[in-house]
Amino acid sequence: MSKASTFSAPKGVPDYVPPQSAEFVAVRDGLTRAARLAGYGHIELPIFEDTGLFARGVGESTDVVTKEMYTFADRGERSVTLRPEGTAGVMRAVIEHGLDRGQLPVKLSYAGPFFRYERPQAGRYRQLQQVGVEAIGIDDPALDAEVIAVADAGFRSLGLDGFRLEITSLGDETCRPQYREQLQQFLFALPLDDETRRRAEINPLRVLDDKRPEVREMTADAPLMLDHLSGSARAHFDEVLAHLDAIGVPYVVNPRMVRGLDYYTKTTFEFVHDGLGAQSGIGGGGRYDGLMEQLGGQPLSGIGFGIGVDRTVLALAAEGKSAGNPARCEVYGVPMGDAARGALVPIAHRLRDAGIRVDLAYGGRGLKGAMKAADKSGAVVALVLGDRELEAGEIVVKDLRNGEQHSVALTDVVARVGEVVAGA
Repeated sequence: MSKASTFSAPKGVPDYVPPQSAEFVAVRDGLTRAARLAGYGHIELPIFEDTGLFARGVGESTDVVTKEMYTFADRGERSVTLRPEGTAGVMRAVIEHGLDRGQLPVKLSYAGPFFRYERPQAGRYRQLQQVGVEAIGIDDPALDAEVIAVADAGFRSLGLDGFRLEITSLGDETCRPQYREQLQQFLFALPLDDETRRRAEINPLRVLDDKRPEVREMTADAPLMLDHLSGSARAHFDEVLAHLDAIGVPYVVNPRMVRGLDYYTKTTFEFVHDGLGAQSGIGGGGRYDGLMEQLGGQPLSGIGFGIGVDRTVLALAAEGKSAGNPARCEVYGVPMGDAARGALVPIAHRLRDAGIRVDLAYGGRGLKGAMKAADKSGAVVALVLGDRELEAGEIVVKDLRNGEQHSVALTDVVARVGEVVAGA
């Protein structure tokens, strides 16, 4: 009889398993904590949405919409799409639940998986994990600076420092139409292939983001938005930079930056880490002043970012750093016999109630095997209980860092272990 075949994760979808998963959790939680410290409330988004939301919100000329979305018909023959990014879904939720009718700005953060059908490689996955924030309803350069500072603080809280912030302005409705016309005139004079020419007709900025060397060479002298800003757009950008200077967030102005989504206006930024090779972007975002109205809501402005948790994990590894503690528990209980196990189970629950992470040796394994398991667990303390200790009303508390051990009364074990763990 043939053995049943085993299954593997889908191509381009990473698994995070212990002990490496501790790093993933630490990165995700560190990035979201930075948002909470700035007053961003949590929003939980659907994994899939109406396909039209992304087609309209992200931009029909983008690679995300034209090539990368996971789109399918559900059983009701409705076209739905696994979310490729977070901003459009947040805007939909804000409009649907009337959050924009209350106090502004609406400040929200989210975390979770997003889906893009891309060619898998290191740092580029088909299921990518992101942390994002959105600040909606107020057009204030100080708010732009806050959003950028939240991302910067999130990275630095993890110990990451080998990154740089690149920033530019993509202008507004007072200067973008004229710039678009100038850029199209420049592009249409080039020997572009048919697909690139069509892209230039829909959104000429996207051509400047083309990674092909021949296209980059042709567009090297293309007019840049930063050189054609209106007075109001220039003043807005200058004020954002002044705020960043005031709060000590370093940056590099990159006039050729183009983000991969169509909704960005004015302030646009990206965090880059050269230790990641081709996939150097670890996060980015910008202002999207026309998006809410485009999705059927009020004409309110907004700004946000998305940070790649996967890429931040890789960036930490590239710097030889770690943000997570791989230890599964702080205390490991080793019962020697049925009676000892019966006594250790409630002790473990009392320790857990005190906020201490506890695991037990199950299955009646011997002392040697149980102590090996205790070492592998990453615990600070092992609690060893046998019939002799039980009869004496005591338990052995062993410090796994230095091997020291002593007996403690069963009635005092929770308090004593709490002191050891607190001092670890």
